[in-house]
Amino acid sequence: MSKPIVAIVGRPNVGKSTLFNALAGGTISIVKDTPGVTRDRIYADCTWLDRNFTLIDTGGIEPESRDVILSQMREQAEIAVDTADVIVFIVDVRQGMVDADTKVADMLRKSRKPVVLAVNKVDSIKKYGNDIYEFYNLGMGDPISVSAASRLGIGDLLDEVVKHFPAEAEDEVEDERPRIALVGKPNVGKSSIINKLLGENRVIVSDVAGTTRDAVDTQLVKNGTEYILIDTAGLRRKNKVKEDLERYSIIRTVTAVERADVVVVVIDAKEGVTEQDAKIAGIAHERGKGIIVAVNKWDAIEKNDKTIYEYTRKLKETFSFMPYAEYLFISAETGQRLGKLFDLIDTIRENQTLRVATGVLNEIMAEAVAMQQPPSDKGKRLKLYYITQVAVKPPTFVVFVNDKELMHFSYARYLENQIREAFGFKGTSLKILVRERKEKG
Repeated sequence: MSKPIVAIVGRPNVGKSTLFNALAGGTISIVKDTPGVTRDRIYADCTWLDRNFTLIDTGGIEPESRDVILSQMREQAEIAVDTADVIVFIVDVRQGMVDADTKVADMLRKSRKPVVLAVNKVDSIKKYGNDIYEFYNLGMGDPISVSAASRLGIGDLLDEVVKHFPAEAEDEVEDERPRIALVGKPNVGKSSIINKLLGENRVIVSDVAGTTRDAVDTQLVKNGTEYILIDTAGLRRKNKVKEDLERYSIIRTVTAVERADVVVVVIDAKEGVTEQDAKIAGIAHERGKGIIVAVNKWDAIEKNDKTIYEYTRKLKETFSFMPYAEYLFISAETGQRLGKLFDLIDTIRENQTLRVATGVLNEIMAEAVAMQQPPSDKGKRLKLYYITQVAVKPPTFVVFVNDKELMHFSYARYLENQIREAFGFKGTSLKILVRERKEKG
């Protein structure tokens, strides 16, 4: 079951980002210092009362003109409505209820999605308590008073948010069909690939960046297996600045990746690999998904015998944070190598669910330790006692050690490489968790 998605919507300067940071806590001060992993705080993984969810900040530019603000708000509301399970609508008690709030409330009401109304900047109930009642006029139910800056009322707000999450059914039949998300910048050919695979024009395609309006799930049967293809919705360009477009495409990407087993990062061969491609791939990597980098429009490239080798080398440099990724050079136009896509997807899915016996893992670990001595610090050496696999999708291993401070990132990576050497695990990330176990006296 994928995690619920909660989106924060509100006018500029009402405190969206402050609330986002307050709800997300200190967990995302910076997402990761890995090259290519997005550092802008657009989304965060959160937990409240044992419920996990993904929080999205729809904020962005703060235009000056009133009508631009409204169109901006409309765009934010649409994105929140398209992608979120619950919407937190934030207003400002000090500015009071303004016309733009009413218009956004109308849009959100039409969405029929659950909306929780948060009245921000209520630092003192004594001072602002009566001003909260004005917001009942929005018709969004009971306003919840919060102060994002002082972290007041956050618990009450989250209590209300999680009430709207779908119930976690114990006996829910898990949909076993493989879910494949095609992600990438607008206009790299994601919809064209899906159309070619389906053999019909199911998804609107044109040369305008971002003509796919809504994220569409498409069923496809290949070699007797039914797959679900998730196409990330594009954006209507309007006169948006580049950064804004990128921000929104990342929001779409997070929501699609969250629901997928395998992520196909589509790159335009003519444009080459960009920082935005690395950000998008970084999202899939962070979430432990299977990853294929598909270079589309390969037919449009002038080639010699070294082209594919050179191109792959550049890709591997940019995506150095995910050395396990698989690469495929395709053309949606001609169908070149598209048949291989599903062979790769099937291989990656097998690797994602591969389980390794504990005895075998401990043999590999003992050999690894014998070949390369664990690090030490101030005369104390790292000891590795035991390793076992605890989960799949992605394969997750727990290593018990004497002192986890001594387990440097480089040694964990070395251990991961030894496991990969033995079992392949192509196309999927591995997670290694380190636990301390005190030495017996």
